[in-house]
Amino acid sequence: MLRKPDRMTAMKQLISQVKVSFPLDQPDIFRCGPNNTCVGCPKKLLDLVDVEINYWEAAMAQGVTPSLGDISRFAKMCTNVNRGLKRNNIPTQH
Repeated sequence: MLRKPDRMTAMKQLISQVKVSFPLDQPDIFRCGPNNTCVGCPKKLLDLVDVEINYWEAAMAQGVTPSLGDISRFAKMCTNVNRGLKRNNIPTQH
């Protein structure tokens, strides 16, 4: 029987999945378009995810263990950001 990962491992796995799925390293996405056709701002959505990733990586490096609620909120935020990116026709690996 497979065991569920501990909270630290679960958050690390979630962060690595998000880094692979979202285009966080593409600078073109972090610019606003000239014609303002965005439905929600993809730049701000990806900035939000990037800030959360940086926060949790730093916190876990200092020994802070995320709660199940923290993991759940981060996962839900990523799901909502993914939905916003799809509305703007920005490809994700999801």
